[in-house]
Amino acid sequence: MARKQLAGMRVAVLAADGFEQLELTSPLKHLRKHGAEVKILSLRPGSIRGMNLMALGKKVSVDETLGHADPADFDALFIPGGYVNPDFLRQSERALTFVQAFDRAQKPIAVICHAPWVLASANLVQGRRLTSWPGISDDLLNAGAIWVDSPVVRDRNWISSRGPNDLPAFNAALVEFLAERIRAVPPREKRSLVGRLVRVAAVGASAYAARRAYAALTA
Repeated sequence: MARKQLAGMRVAVLAADGFEQLELTSPLKHLRKHGAEVKILSLRPGSIRGMNLMALGKKVSVDETLGHADPADFDALFIPGGYVNPDFLRQSERALTFVQAFDRAQKPIAVICHAPWVLASANLVQGRRLTSWPGISDDLLNAGAIWVDSPVVRDRNWISSRGPNDLPAFNAALVEFLAERIRAVPPREKRSLVGRLVRVAAVGASAYAARRAYAALTA
C-alpha cells in the first residue's frame, strides 16, 4: 500500500476539451494513490473529451467550473497537455487569471507537453526554466523562457515535463515535489486547523489575563 505522502493536499487539474488522455489520467491516478484530493476544473460544466494524439479519447467529468472555483481552495495546480486543450485555456481570461493567482501565491504549478502555452499566455515564463513538448520550444523561448530538453525540470514553484514518454519520471517527481511542499507549508486544511487553535489559545490567554487584572484590582 502506497504511503499517503499527499494526504490533505487539494490539487486542481485545469483542463478543457482536447486534453491528451494519458497526460491527465496517469498523473491524476498517481496523485490520488498518494492521498491527494484532485478536482477537475474546466471552462464549462458536464464533461470534457480527451484525445489520444489525433484519435478521440474518453470523456472525464468536470468537478467544478472556473466560474465557481477559487484558487485559495487549492494547494497546487496541474495542467495536462494535448494540442487543443491548452489552446482553449490560453484564450480564456478566466483561466489565465486562475493560473496567475497560483503563481502569485507561489503555489506549485505542474505542466506537461503543450500546457506551458498557458503559462506563456499568462505572461509568466520570462526568465523561468522549464521544458515542454519540443515542438513549442520556440514559442516559449520567444516568450522569454529558458527552455531545457529534459524529462523533468523544476524551477522554484514549477515542475514541467516534455510529454507522454516522460510520464513515469514526471509522476514520481511530481509526488516528491508536492510532498516537499507539504513539509514546508502544510495543506490548507491543516493551516486552517492550526489557525483556529491559535485563535482559541489567544482568546483563552486574553481571558486569563483579564481575570488576573480583575483579581488584582479587587484584592
